[in-house]
Amino acid sequence: MCGASATSANTAQLRRLSERLVASARQLQQGSGDRERTQRDALAAFGVRVVSAGLLYLTQIVLARWMGTTEYGVYVFVWTWVLILGGLCHLGLSLTMIRLIPAYRETGELSLLRGLIFGGRWAAIALGTLVSGFGIGGLWLFGPTVSSPYVLPLYLALVCIPLYALTDVQDGIGRGHAWMDLALLPPYVLRPILLLLAMVAALAYGLPMRAETAAGSAILATWASGVIQLLLLNRRLGATIAAGDRQYTFKTWFRASLPLVVIAGCELVLQNADVLVISRYLSPADVGIYFAAAKTMSLILFVHYAVGSAVANRFATLNARGDREQLRAFVRDAVNWTFWPSLACAVLLLALGLPLLALFGSQFQTGYPVMIILALGFMARASMGPAEFLLNMLGEQSLCATVLTVTAALNIALNFALVPSFGMIGAATATSLSITFAAAMNYLVARRRLEIEIAIWSNLPRR
Repeated sequence: MCGASATSANTAQLRRLSERLVASARQLQQGSGDRERTQRDALAAFGVRVVSAGLLYLTQIVLARWMGTTEYGVYVFVWTWVLILGGLCHLGLSLTMIRLIPAYRETGELSLLRGLIFGGRWAAIALGTLVSGFGIGGLWLFGPTVSSPYVLPLYLALVCIPLYALTDVQDGIGRGHAWMDLALLPPYVLRPILLLLAMVAALAYGLPMRAETAAGSAILATWASGVIQLLLLNRRLGATIAAGDRQYTFKTWFRASLPLVVIAGCELVLQNADVLVISRYLSPADVGIYFAAAKTMSLILFVHYAVGSAVANRFATLNARGDREQLRAFVRDAVNWTFWPSLACAVLLLALGLPLLALFGSQFQTGYPVMIILALGFMARASMGPAEFLLNMLGEQSLCATVLTVTAALNIALNFALVPSFGMIGAATATSLSITFAAAMNYLVARRRLEIEIAIWSNLPRR
């Protein structure tokens, strides 16, 4: 009897050991598959952003050539307001989608998932319409205080905001499901193509190449790309998520999104405050020159965005599982995927900077020093990998929001301090210093709160 019991016990131990080995093998295989899938997603996102960068660059060159520096500068100013208001009026729901969709899918809470996707989009449209209405009303009341070349283009540009906000949220839905095609192609490829085609049609019909014509073309491009994305996304969602009831937890969504909208707002300030301050002190022509130089150098940021788009939902998934070891390994990959391609892009763009600016017109080459200064700040950010995505997905959105709020305030203060005396060089310096400050603060938050090293010097590729 004792021998039989011992044999039975040994058999049970062997069975448990084999089960653990099989589970470990499956986990390793799953981790390897997830890593390869995320690499593919990152490459797909990067490919889309490269194509998008080419299209956007071509569009900006065409607009600058056809419109001239002054009208182009006016268009840049009004479209900057669309970017800011459209990126804020959905109150951070785009980032909330990236964070909550993987969590709901992981836990099988499909009613919450359906409610988030359906309700989030309608909330974006409603809030975007409200902001657009207030903007048009404010412009009607205070229009006499606005410089006359800006008034009509501003009226037209404000019409873009509801669909711009919807597209932003749908971008988050796509990225939350790791559907890089639906997330990125409509806003970053289709929209600039439609804008360019609309401007070509306007030219063919003899319409003046002015800022209001470009703003009208932007309405067509923004609305058409948003509706097409909506229809394609509905089709994909219908085939993926079973029909059923929807549970709307608006309080939970907005509690999660409020820190995120602060983050998004501060990001928009970092990206656009320099243009708005320059428009206060310099001519529309100078605004156009600065914008061309800044957008040329900001092509580096497409690497950061592409990697962040691919890894954000994976950060959230690993965190939901509590798998800290795989999370740290994945962060190391993400940092390297961000830094080294960014460095290569920076070197290439600086080498080709003068010829690229000449494509806009010979006078645009005076913006080359702006590119050099901005490159320093962008590389400081790249050296920390997709830090903002990591902090947001792991529940540190409040601290991330605090860092970016301080950074945005610093950026505005530096711009107002430096632009009146140093013009475009002052604006570039203010932006570069602010981005470097934010990168350093994110490093400290990730190290102390998450106990994760995000700096490139701590995550060099292992041999």
